[in-house]
Amino acid sequence: MRGTKKYRHVIETPDSGKWELAGYEATLPISEKSNPITRELDKADPVQIVQLLKECDAEIFQEEDEALLNYTRLYSESVLKTMIDIINKVQEVLKDPDNTLIVLSGGGTSGRLAFLIAVSFNKLLKGLGQLPRYTYIIAGGDRSLVMSQEGLEDSALLGIEELSKVCEGKKKVVFIGISCGLSAPFVAGQLDFCMNNLDIFLPVLVGFNPVSMARNEKIEGWHSTFRQVAERMQKLQESHKAFILNPAVGPEGISGSSRMKGGSATKILLETLLLAAHKTVSKDADISEKCLLEILRTYERAHKVTYAQSKKIAALVKQAGTSLQKKACVYMVGWHTLGIIAIMDGAECIPTFGADYNDVRGFLIGDRSEMFNKEADLIAQGPQFAFSQEDFVKTILPSLTELDTVLFLFTLDDDLAEVEKLVVQVKEKTSNVQALSHAIVGQYLPASLKKLFPSIMSIMWPILFLEYEGNFIQKFQRELSTKWILNTVSTGAHVLKGKILHNYMVDLRISNSKLFWRAVCILQRFTGHSQARCLEGLLQTIYDPEVLSDDIRNAELSKHIAIATEKKKVVPTALLCLLRNCSVQEAQLRLDTSPSIRAAIESSLNAPGRKRGADKSDSTGRSV
Repeated sequence: MRGTKKYRHVIETPDSGKWELAGYEATLPISEKSNPITRELDKADPVQIVQLLKECDAEIFQEEDEALLNYTRLYSESVLKTMIDIINKVQEVLKDPDNTLIVLSGGGTSGRLAFLIAVSFNKLLKGLGQLPRYTYIIAGGDRSLVMSQEGLEDSALLGIEELSKVCEGKKKVVFIGISCGLSAPFVAGQLDFCMNNLDIFLPVLVGFNPVSMARNEKIEGWHSTFRQVAERMQKLQESHKAFILNPAVGPEGISGSSRMKGGSATKILLETLLLAAHKTVSKDADISEKCLLEILRTYERAHKVTYAQSKKIAALVKQAGTSLQKKACVYMVGWHTLGIIAIMDGAECIPTFGADYNDVRGFLIGDRSEMFNKEADLIAQGPQFAFSQEDFVKTILPSLTELDTVLFLFTLDDDLAEVEKLVVQVKEKTSNVQALSHAIVGQYLPASLKKLFPSIMSIMWPILFLEYEGNFIQKFQRELSTKWILNTVSTGAHVLKGKILHNYMVDLRISNSKLFWRAVCILQRFTGHSQARCLEGLLQTIYDPEVLSDDIRNAELSKHIAIATEKKKVVPTALLCLLRNCSVQEAQLRLDTSPSIRAAIESSLNAPGRKRGADKSDSTGRSV
């Protein structure tokens, strides 16, 4: 048996595994379906929230189930074979350092992971005395690493332009385009460009939907859909001129929130693949399935080690939720790459939960030289782009209050005197300080540091006896473990704040085309109205107080998104308008006077005269 068997669900949830049946929310791709495990997530307490999200994360490692729809999974033969084929191509680049490059690209979370992975493997090469051979592209440039700028991933032409710049003068490029839902126009353009230049490029697509579920709307300002690009790649895969790596990992714990499982699975797949390539090149050996499985199982063990801390994770969820409920902030201060994980998590809360940029924020402590493509784009760009130790000390520390929560993230290999100094400074402002520390067997936290925290989540990792890749696997495990914990904490905190209904992000920020159509689907699900009626209601809310005209209705989608991005609570306002047949002003008043967004919507769903059950129906409408 390659992977884990189905995890037995400790909290009984309805229709467990139902998402794999052919008729389950049939119009939606896997990445946009609702996960039956978390259907009642909005009613869960912190302990249950952690348990439910743990079960969702465990689905990454589940095997194919012959009794259900036969999606390929992480441990499927075909997925492992594709990984080996890609590794063989990567090895060609690693053996020939002259004018070759490995490019990782994506928008939002996918772009941030491209950055993290490129940084890690350039560090590996540097340790071997070799020059960097990895680079990353993120839609919107380095600013998007620390601040949400989703709209920029809607341009296929911008993606092509960025790729052309990065690869100028190269004779061989392995291009890895990451789009969890097989939907991002930015990546579609780049993959298409690669296929038009196969003498230089080997295109690889990483995502978590079957090609038949790839987004099929024509991309604005371009000639194709994402699905057409993916189908063209499928044909080229037969001759090993392009590859698609797309195991199913199941719907997200929060529907459509690919920052969670999609992001984790991206990290697992690409780090395994690239580490195996380096290992076999260094030993001049052929890659084997056994080598891949050995690395993949270390990530599976990381899931067990991480969630062994469930009780402490739940306490942190409760603390962070209390801060957000009291309109205070949650700050995550991480050393080295743990700081990158923290920055990622904070930036992702803005589109997912309609959060303010200051609600949940990450900061990076330590040496960041040779990390960024253009660090100048991040320095002195205003408070929204603050991310460094200097920024935290100068702009956050003076304004900290007793209601804020500060979480420190570090390993026992970091500068613990520096950690201690910063904790002491923070404790002068708030007693809500928490720590997540990573150690290997035999390492212990100094007593002087330990006594500063009321509670420490100390994760002890076993020593890995793997001569070449051991240190890097340890690093990757710690990063993934930290990601799982931070995703759970920030998601759980927003659940407690009332930002989630069932397992839907009902206050998402409409900042790109994917999120626009997800908003329409959410309106359909909870009102039972047609797509046309929900689209009309959404546009009325976006353009209020302007009266909708045919010119507005027929405008390019990008215009609707540009206006919606600047507005708050667009989706819940539209939902209340449709449920109560009321004006935008009345809906906004109801939201403003309600204890939470979830409470306002539930009150409207239960209003006298309203037919019950629309919220339980399957989503219909356009595939996102």
